[in-house]
Amino acid sequence: MKIAIFHNYLDNIGGAEIVSLTLAKELDADIFTTNISKEKIEKLGFNTDNIFSIGKTPNNAPLRQEIAYWKFRKLNLKNKYDYYIIAGDWAMSGAKKNEPNTWYVHSPTREIWDLYQYTRKNIVNTKYGIIAKYIFDLWVFIRRIINKYDLKNVNKIICNSKNVQNRVKEYLNRNSIIIYPPIDTQKYYYNNHQNYWLSVNRLINHKRVEIQINAFKKLPQEKLIIVGSYEKSEHFENYAQYCNSIKPNNVEIKSWVSDNELTKLYSNCKGFITTSLDEDFGMTVVEAMASGKPVIAPNEGGYKETVLNDKTGILIKDINEEKIIQAIEKINLELQRNPLKYKNNCQKQAKNFDTSIFIKKIYENLK
Repeated sequence: MKIAIFHNYLDNIGGAEIVSLTLAKELDADIFTTNISKEKIEKLGFNTDNIFSIGKTPNNAPLRQEIAYWKFRKLNLKNKYDYYIIAGDWAMSGAKKNEPNTWYVHSPTREIWDLYQYTRKNIVNTKYGIIAKYIFDLWVFIRRIINKYDLKNVNKIICNSKNVQNRVKEYLNRNSIIIYPPIDTQKYYYNNHQNYWLSVNRLINHKRVEIQINAFKKLPQEKLIIVGSYEKSEHFENYAQYCNSIKPNNVEIKSWVSDNELTKLYSNCKGFITTSLDEDFGMTVVEAMASGKPVIAPNEGGYKETVLNDKTGILIKDINEEKIIQAIEKINLELQRNPLKYKNNCQKQAKNFDTSIFIKKIYENLK
């Protein structure tokens, strides 16, 4: 079966992009996207010969999203492929002329659905102020109508978590199945911990990285390494600058690291910390658990489906810096008593999300 994968952009690589790259590798498929950073993709160990651009987009929202949307809506690969997997929210318009298809949903477009109020609030606080708020409201109103209309062209929906499945039902009124994202658990390994904690996330405001940074301001004896990627767009760059401006000396922010360096950071860390708001799924916590390391995460979103509270880490309700400090102190105490306290439970839980399980279930649902 000859398969094509549609993905919004591949110039900033996070969890969603890794899913598309893994799909292409395992299914021997081609990827069609807009912006491409071959250097970053190859740095993560993936091939780029099967990735094709349908045209570039600007860096800044909303033109970036709008142009990607229209490029995919016009894309017609009919009779060139046997099946189409749509793996991006703005690429979903590609379903119009390309069937049979499946939409693998990381989330319905968050800024127009579940993060609408959060995004709106942040827009009001920018230099564009009240005028931008009204423009944003109009854009969201139109986009919601178009989003529901385009969904009629989607044949089958697969969600990456129960959390996202609930959003698809609530906002788009469509039924779906769940196939959790792929984690190559075999490449992660455990080492005795060094004196640092790890955080891996895009530097964007709903990841709430500032909570982590403020917690470590009060923990000068601890160290935090943040691997934080971000796009070359105004809101990403502003947030990255903000994080860099408030970080104390015991917090280090790395922009991009190789796949080998990242797995080494996981293997040597004391534990993993994330603060993402209602995370869709959260591949990084599974990567940390595959490395045998405990996780500190909000008790919300996809983390409730992956992290076993008190067995593979600590889930925090209404997360804030004080609660992170308490969780760090608790895990420190447990590791002093038994350095291997979390190792086996973490690695066992991570195997439930292995790539082999993902690919088997994807094949079953492409029939």
